[in-house]
This record gives sequence, structure tokens and C-alpha cells, in this order.
Amino acid sequence: MPQIAEFQNHPIFALLLISMGIHVQKFTFNPFQENTYVIHDGSSCVIVDPGCFDRNEQLELTGFISKNNLTPLALLQTHAHIDHVLGCHFVIEKYDLDFYIHQEDLPTLTSVPTYAHVYGFPGYNPPKEPNKILHGGELLKFGEIELKVLFTPGHCPGHVVYYCEKEGFVINGDVLFAGSFGRVDLPGGNLETLKRSIFDTMFKLPEETLVYSGNGPETTIGTEMRSNYIHQF
Repeated sequence: MPQIAEFQNHPIFALLLISMGIHVQKFTFNPFQENTYVIHDGSSCVIVDPGCFDRNEQLELTGFISKNNLTPLALLQTHAHIDHVLGCHFVIEKYDLDFYIHQEDLPTLTSVPTYAHVYGFPGYNPPKEPNKILHGGELLKFGEIELKVLFTPGHCPGHVVYYCEKEGFVINGDVLFAGSFGRVDLPGGNLETLKRSIFDTMFKLPEETLVYSGNGPETTIGTEMRSNYIHQF
């Protein structure tokens, strides 16, 4: 998937968006260097794993949405560890969004206020209760955006990824990283479960599928099938 962020100030930017279909915009937020994503079709958008916490990060996210005249339609969570939910309250209140999360990760979400101060976020404001509960296997449609929900536990009990088959990318959260994989030493983590998610779900996707991870750079399914560190476990 080509990146077009460098063209955002060009007068033909809107035409590029129309001709290029679905676009994924990445933001890297908070001290954990978490990747937040906006998926858009040039008109509608969804926000995935908002990690924006301070005012500058919030303005960076909303500025992009406003500048490109996008209408946010939903907040999607891959999972609910603290680095991925720091901006949930803000974006829900800002845009009055439906809030999607897998049923098995509700306890992960509700536990964040109990430990946020330990990680340096005493001002963490929890979001409202999610109103769209996922079970895996759903096909979500927002404007021209179509995302299949794949259940991929192991990093945490209710982890999901959002696969856009038509455009050949997956918003992968913390299942796969470039050369590595999600940690399993946090509550609810399990290495054998994560391995099944990787080998039986992620590695079944086409090798050319672009993987947008929760931290770090993009990779592809084929690259990780050949060289990911998970093969040593």
C-alpha cells in the first residue's frame, strides 16, 4: 500500500484519494510509541487503537481528520492494553463514535484505571462502555471500507485484527511485529495461544498482505512467514 502522506498539501490530494481507494494513515503516539491508525476512503473514516494522550497528540489526530474533511464513523480496538486505549475517551467524546471491542477483552479494558498511574498516566480517563461487542468473523462496513474481524488471542484474551481483503492489508495490533511478535507475559497472555493465532490465522493470509503493527514499522505476511522470531518457539 503506497504512502501518500507527503502529498497532503498538494491541490490534487483529494483526487489522489479517490483514485487510490482506501488509505491507511499511521500516527505514533505516547511514550510507548504506539501506532494509531485512521482508515479512510476520502470521505468516511474509522479510528483504530487511539493512543493519543496529550493535547498535541490529540490535535495531530483531529487535525488530519479535519484537514481531509473526513467523517469518523467508528472506534475499533484490536485490544485494550493501556498504550492502545489512552485516547479512547477523547475520540469517543469528540466524535460520538460507536466503540467496537471483542467480548473477551472487556476485562482488559476495565482494568486499565487500576494501573494507569503506575505507567505515568494518573490522569487517564476511561471511555464509556463499548456498545459494539465483537465475537470474531464479522464483516464491518463503513462507507467504502470493508474490514473482516479475525479473532487472534494470545497477546491478550480478546485480541482481534482487522483484515481488508480488497486492499490487501491487515491492522494487526500486537500479534505480529517486523521480525517479532506480541509479548505474552501480561495478564491473559499465552504463548501457545498466540502461536496458534499466528500460524493458523495470520499466516493463512496472502503472503503479499501488508501488516500494520501496533508498534514499529510495517511488514508483510510473507516476510514474517519466512523469518519471524516466532519460528524459534
